[in-house]
Amino acid sequence: MLSILLALTLIAEGDWPYYGRDPGGTKFSPLKQIDRSNVHKLKVAWTFHTGDLYKGEKGRATAFESTPLYVDGTLFVTTPLGKVIALDPATGKELWRFDAKVNRDAGYGDFANRGVSTWVDSKTKQRRLFLASVDARLIALDSKTGRRFDDFGDNGEVRLRNGLRVAPHEESEYEETSPPVVVGGVVVVGSAIADNGFLETASGEVRGYDVRTGKLLWTWHSLALTKGIRAGGANAWSIISADPERNLVFLPTGSASPDYYGGERPGDDRYANSVVALRADTGEMVWYFQTVHHDLWDYDVASQPTLITVRQGNKTIPAIAAGSKTGHLFLLDRVSGKPIFPVEERPVPGSDVPGEKAFPTQPFPTAPTALVPQKLTSADVWGATEEDRKWCRETVAGLRSEGVFTPPSLGGSLVTPGNIGGMAWGGAAFDPASGLLLIPTNRLPSVVHLIPRDKIAEFRKAHPGGEYAPQHGSPYWMRRDFLLNENRLPCNAPPWGALTAVDVNNGKIRWEVPLGSMPWLAAHPEAANWGSVNLGGPIVTAGGLVFIGASLDAHLHAFDVQTGKQLWMGDLPTSARATPMTYRAPNGKQYVVIAAGGHEIAGVKLSDSLVAFALE
Repeated sequence: MLSILLALTLIAEGDWPYYGRDPGGTKFSPLKQIDRSNVHKLKVAWTFHTGDLYKGEKGRATAFESTPLYVDGTLFVTTPLGKVIALDPATGKELWRFDAKVNRDAGYGDFANRGVSTWVDSKTKQRRLFLASVDARLIALDSKTGRRFDDFGDNGEVRLRNGLRVAPHEESEYEETSPPVVVGGVVVVGSAIADNGFLETASGEVRGYDVRTGKLLWTWHSLALTKGIRAGGANAWSIISADPERNLVFLPTGSASPDYYGGERPGDDRYANSVVALRADTGEMVWYFQTVHHDLWDYDVASQPTLITVRQGNKTIPAIAAGSKTGHLFLLDRVSGKPIFPVEERPVPGSDVPGEKAFPTQPFPTAPTALVPQKLTSADVWGATEEDRKWCRETVAGLRSEGVFTPPSLGGSLVTPGNIGGMAWGGAAFDPASGLLLIPTNRLPSVVHLIPRDKIAEFRKAHPGGEYAPQHGSPYWMRRDFLLNENRLPCNAPPWGALTAVDVNNGKIRWEVPLGSMPWLAAHPEAANWGSVNLGGPIVTAGGLVFIGASLDAHLHAFDVQTGKQLWMGDLPTSARATPMTYRAPNGKQYVVIAAGGHEIAGVKLSDSLVAFALE
């Protein structure tokens, strides 16, 4: 527990200087002005509109997913269009604004920005903010004025598309959506890459730059550069964690490209779908742990690795928690990368697709057990009516469905828990006092087809809906769609989104509760028990509270960390597709702030609202 406590004590109690408050992403705040006894008194203190909402007239709509930082008495928030805005923390009044002038019509697949990173120059005492904009620029700003540091890179910025092993085919293929991480004198940055346009997409290397000059210091290649392998991706698109005391950064990597066909990347696709520990100053790999071999399902390590402490008897283990879209949570020794609880390699189904060879085994942690259901058959479908259940039974019966690692097929495969299933980018929060890890999960199976290239026109005519991707360079197109009936109800039993507490000391699930609700089902008496698909993470405070938005309903929720009981629900202008944060302003008040930007889904409006709550 020493390293976590050290990190926390180096941060002023009322501050939130990292995306996850500390470099290890615990999302834990020691503030307790707001607690179990008074959380019901929370009211909206102020609302700020960024004015930076783009509804996708010529491309995809923006997603307001920013988690603000609070340092030096100022709140810093970002927008998807590359603006950084400084706010007064007590009133929400704008102090200054920087505009990176992002091209809004480039067609970005994930049109988002989740925040900035910060660093104080020990020589000049100036604080720098580092913005990784969606158009792949790393920009250094003065926190007092919002002006660029012209001595960083080329006139204050580094263009991250330059120097890649494999360049992107088009502008929208290569993005930055998550903040970089700063360790010592190095700013480390990953990338977000469109997975399924090409067999060999842009390469997903992670790079370290000098914080003062922007000079490239090191590059780490995210795929083992094996002769004959044709693939890109395997990029670290989610939030990177760090352990400054040990000079380590921890990368969450995604699938090699494309997601659903691996015939041109045989083997395990080493370093993809992994947690990777690097030396922060050199980029040297210390260890890696692969959560999925030869991914065929888009089962990224989507959430930020969380630095935790595990206690077993008199033994204290510095550890890291790594969550996967599979719904598996791996608890690893932070120094060695070895599992704390046994992980078993179990046989999984083989592929029947010509040219594909699925990996014969996959890793399954013995503790904790899977946090989500991992199989759906026609015998256990769910529906609100008999008609719904009949449709689901017939649909599922016509698909290949053999569990979490059912390979994609020409006739259609049911992927459970699905490509936004399990643990998404919101990640976890860790309460060091109780040893509880708080994790939001999704349970929404998807149907995946591989379509021979000469059959695509015929197939699209017969199946007009869903998401199609060409996977250029491979023999197959891809189609995926969520398993929903005509009333937009899933075929699997609820909850479709949940918040789960895992005791990291014994690997057991302490409690689980439904998270949120689907707006179009609000009139149903059971809707509150069904949960919602969620994108965004939780935070936990010393006041015994877990705060989370994330779900499709327009609320910020507060739960009791010990029991999972919902204690409060605050109204928002729309749903909050972001992770909240909390701080103590100079006026002595504790605030809880969340970006309420909505979701790009029917029935949920988009917004540019940053909402702050405080006690009356």
